[in-house]
Amino acid sequence: MASTTVTAGHREISGQSTTPWLPVALTLAILVLVASIFWIDSRYPALYKKFHQGANVRVRGAITFDNVLPVTPAMPLPKRVAFTTVNWLAANRVGMTFGFLFGAGLLSLLPRLKRAATNNPYKNVLWGTLAGVPLGVCANCVAPIGQGLYASGVRRESALATMISSPTLNVVVLAALFSLFPLPLAALKLGMTFLVLLVFLPRLAAKSVSADSSGTCAVPAAEALSWNHALFTTLKTYLKNLWYLLRTAGLLMLLAAALGALAIELIPQTALHAAVTPLRLTAVAIVGTFLPVPMAFDVFASFVALRSGVPLPYVATLLCTLGAYSVYSFLVTGKAISWRTASSVFAAISLTGILAGIATAAFLS
Repeated sequence: MASTTVTAGHREISGQSTTPWLPVALTLAILVLVASIFWIDSRYPALYKKFHQGANVRVRGAITFDNVLPVTPAMPLPKRVAFTTVNWLAANRVGMTFGFLFGAGLLSLLPRLKRAATNNPYKNVLWGTLAGVPLGVCANCVAPIGQGLYASGVRRESALATMISSPTLNVVVLAALFSLFPLPLAALKLGMTFLVLLVFLPRLAAKSVSADSSGTCAVPAAEALSWNHALFTTLKTYLKNLWYLLRTAGLLMLLAAALGALAIELIPQTALHAAVTPLRLTAVAIVGTFLPVPMAFDVFASFVALRSGVPLPYVATLLCTLGAYSVYSFLVTGKAISWRTASSVFAAISLTGILAGIATAAFLS
């Protein structure tokens, strides 16, 4: 069976467009294998460990839980940035590997399946949210998965909902959130997440229907395949799609790590202890949305900030922005979908952080 490459608008879809059961079953097996190894051996044990540690979890790095290279204030700025970049790459190596491998699997599988398309943005957001909740990956590692979803023909609001819900609505992270923070603050964080998912993303979809339905994939007739032929074709398609994700999003990962390291190292350590003003609250929201932090870092770093005496409005803003998006998600979304979409999501999450800070100052402080 021939392998095809289809370009639909700004989407690139590589692989067979037929739906014979054998390639579908083999691709599903790859996805199950990749997910099982990651979830069972790495992600969920790590999340449960942090949850049980609770208030005793230590945040040793600027944008990571742990450091492989020590960073001290006495170091010159270039060295601090370089060491923080290395620490970030080390902390995200497993999650990023999963993100690329799983994203390539989705990009190989979904074009083979006949899916009933819907123009209902709320259904699309719900589908994407439910898909993202169990993934257990941060806003950085989920970016290649979101890219794979969108490139395979999934609507943009679904792909974006997956990217936002994975780091923010994971059940273990939510359990940690409600165990560490007062109920009003935890509920505020959850409410702001749903504000983005249920209000902003459907409005974004309504403005981009024509862009999302600009291209379709030609589907040749299915044909019988031998096991050897099906295995060869499936692996070829998978590796081709993996290379597509790596060449389009791989270098952006290094850029995001360096930008995140530079941003956090330029911020004075006493910045969050200053008096709360609208301008500073806006700056905290923008920086929180920008930083490429790991899974659950938003909850535990915000708790550390609260415990160290940071004003509550700043804590609420960080809680609603850290980990929901990142400079890496921004770069991947901009390149895979559009820069306008990437900027709109960034602005929406920053705005929810500002609103959370204002509400906290008015009613909870």
